[in-house]
Amino acid sequence: MAVAGLEGARERRVRTGGIELCVAELGDAARPTVVLVHGYPDSKEVWARVAIRLAERFHVVLYDVRGHGRSTAPKPLRGGFTLEKLTDDFLAVVDAVSPGRPVHLVGHDWGSVQAWEFVTVTRTEGRIASFTSLSGPSLDHFGHWIKRRMARPTPRGVGRLLGQGAKSWYVYLLHTPVLPELAWRGPLGKRWPKLLERVEKVSDGDYPTPSLPSDAAHGAWLYRDNVRARLRRPRSDAYAHAPVQLIVPTGDAFLSEHLYDGLEVWAPGLVRRTLPARHWVPRTRPDQLAAWITEFVTAHEERGARVPAPLAAGKPYADRFGGQLVLVTGAAGGIGRATAFAFAEAGARVVAVDRDAEGAARTAELARLIGAPDAWGEVADVSDERAMEKLAEKVAAEYGIVDVLVNNAGIGMSGSFFETTTEDWKKVLDVNLWGVIHGCRVFGRQMAERGQGGHIVNTASAAAFQPSRVLPAYSTSKAAVLMLSECLRAELAGQGIGVTAICPGIVNTNITATAHFAGVSQDEEKRRQKRAARLYGLRNYPPEKVADAILRAVVNNRAVVPVTPEARGARLLSRLAPRGLRALARLNPPL
Repeated sequence: MAVAGLEGARERRVRTGGIELCVAELGDAARPTVVLVHGYPDSKEVWARVAIRLAERFHVVLYDVRGHGRSTAPKPLRGGFTLEKLTDDFLAVVDAVSPGRPVHLVGHDWGSVQAWEFVTVTRTEGRIASFTSLSGPSLDHFGHWIKRRMARPTPRGVGRLLGQGAKSWYVYLLHTPVLPELAWRGPLGKRWPKLLERVEKVSDGDYPTPSLPSDAAHGAWLYRDNVRARLRRPRSDAYAHAPVQLIVPTGDAFLSEHLYDGLEVWAPGLVRRTLPARHWVPRTRPDQLAAWITEFVTAHEERGARVPAPLAAGKPYADRFGGQLVLVTGAAGGIGRATAFAFAEAGARVVAVDRDAEGAARTAELARLIGAPDAWGEVADVSDERAMEKLAEKVAAEYGIVDVLVNNAGIGMSGSFFETTTEDWKKVLDVNLWGVIHGCRVFGRQMAERGQGGHIVNTASAAAFQPSRVLPAYSTSKAAVLMLSECLRAELAGQGIGVTAICPGIVNTNITATAHFAGVSQDEEKRRQKRAARLYGLRNYPPEKVADAILRAVVNNRAVVPVTPEARGARLLSRLAPRGLRALARLNPPL
């Protein structure tokens, strides 16, 4: 029988403890086996999009947990869903699909909760090669987490405890008798697909399956049979006996990120990833999950292999950006190239965009050497709306939806207002402002439609809040970028998309060497370019510091970030002493 969303899967029945489990397999059985365990109130089909991608390289196994999908339910239900019996089921499945060879385990939600049991009990030692956990803590670890905060209460600890308690509202409801079953078999079961689509941005299609009402009704016993007992008396020996990768969606409505604080004690060598997404990651971010699972499994399959660079300890922000897709414009040099390298070092996949094809390709090549799992150079003129639309279509089709967009491309322009021609104005606004608008519109729309958050960084300047008699066009373009960023931040906040305006000051890049000086001869322009480049070189503020500020801004979701001391000073003066800033604007710098 074909499995919904898993066409081509081979199905078998595995008997264990008086029930039959429905097991589906994809891929070559001779390859390493990856077992995907679903959560509540799902069936194995929740993994379909991830499984299809993993099957290109692995033997992928999915099974319906007892009482779900096409697996039979225990009789009676009470006492039939204990972690001990779920462990029996897991062992029966792996003995059937991978006899004599350990499997790589992946669990989501309650699939992860029970998988933590599998990877910490002695009877499964040697049967699990690695474990990837998503949105489902060990009940034992959770119990100890609660006890520590109650034994030594602090304002922060109590706040986090209460915060998780509020997120766990549904657990209390599922412990009530009869009502959950009535709700799921009635109105909730009918409305659930639309609720998922509206709140989690999960498209329905082949998911959830028609068995949802009975799955959810049976699955309530997962909570009733395990939660209270384990939280009251958590095991003290719940140490993982296999390598663990933890993936934490930062927008999970049910689990706090702080719930995993101190997890390294229970899982030595833990690899932690964070993902700007909501709870149902297997449906909304299958590409990212498949990439991380593939990387982790491959690292632990290769005999004697070291963990690859993005997973290695010491990489700054590797837990935040590892495997994410970052697109940087103006990436052939300067701040753009430094930013691409910084994200590459953090393990991100990088798309380097520039009008300079050779420069973009070189940035991508070096990004891969630095640590990016993948990097690509793309050619585009950010001022060309159609070119940017085509770029967005290509990136989405070939690399995925961008997680972090850095609109960095820009040009310099100097000269008095009356010496700056209409063509000069058009040129600087087309690149500095319209380039940012095009990037925000085409890539920001994709982020918003995906519904799983993201971040946009727009490179403005200290000139955005520091007027100057010799920079009317440039300052206007950057002030517009600053205000655009503030407006867009307000609009996208409800969709989990952060927007940051980065405001560097005098940074040692080649922007001065290529800047246009209006109203002067070509020879005079070249002289001023050399003079400005020399002054910026003497200042010698490196673009790498701006790149570091960009990564910090994304991590902390900062709105406006003046980078250099002069930028911070100018912003402070614009607020506290604007008249003083206007007086400085009248000075004519000696170039």
